[in-house]
Amino acid sequence: MNRPTLHRFTLLVAAVTLGSSVASAATLAEARRAGVLHLATEGGYAPFNYYKGKTLTGFEVELGDAVAKQLGLKPQWTTIVFESLLIGLQQNKYDLVIASHGITPERLKAVDFTNPHYCSGGVLVSLPGGPRKLADLRGKVVTLGVNTSYLQYAQKLPGLKDIKTLPTTSDQLTAVLVKRADTMVLDRFNAIDVARTMPGKLQIGDVIFPERIGMAVHKGNTELLNAVNGALAKLMADGTYEKLSRKYFGQDVRCP
Repeated sequence: MNRPTLHRFTLLVAAVTLGSSVASAATLAEARRAGVLHLATEGGYAPFNYYKGKTLTGFEVELGDAVAKQLGLKPQWTTIVFESLLIGLQQNKYDLVIASHGITPERLKAVDFTNPHYCSGGVLVSLPGGPRKLADLRGKVVTLGVNTSYLQYAQKLPGLKDIKTLPTTSDQLTAVLVKRADTMVLDRFNAIDVARTMPGKLQIGDVIFPERIGMAVHKGNTELLNAVNGALAKLMADGTYEKLSRKYFGQDVRCP
């Protein structure tokens, strides 16, 4: 999705500048010699990447496993807090990050992104009768995640009464339920998941911030980037992608 702050981006771009001459992440040839593709994700963002008991699973985890299989490699996963994922990629701790990162100009300064593995966007989630679309937001209080990239878009919206940044989806939801905020902005699939837990108590409005989501590789690792793009294209063509998509979302979530 959509999270690191501009301060985090500044640190990350600096890391690229300082570290680019020191080392590079595994190329495809190096990964094949090792027989392993090192992947990283957050592990706390259902239904995309999360733990079911002690097992890491989710749409992106299964898709990452399928990409590794297409490349003839064994997937080996690392989970780490979202804010550190791209920094760890620059530090060569893994080869591929698949954790719902929105493809933004700021992130493209630091890493390279594959073709999108799904399209999404920020939607408004409110109590029934609350804001549903952009025009409804004048004079309203909106809550978003602390590190969401949606924040930079929300700050440009005219007429908002206030923007409250909170650390977790649960915190944002509580703010809406107790009416400290009029609405929250969530990734649309995350919103569907949240609404399912509270049937009839929440309304999901429009996508107000469209977003293309991609996997990230070390800046300049073109060989691996092209290989992952090729594997993703094959998975989309042979039905594997659609099967996973419908398993988790009941619809095909690839970009139009």
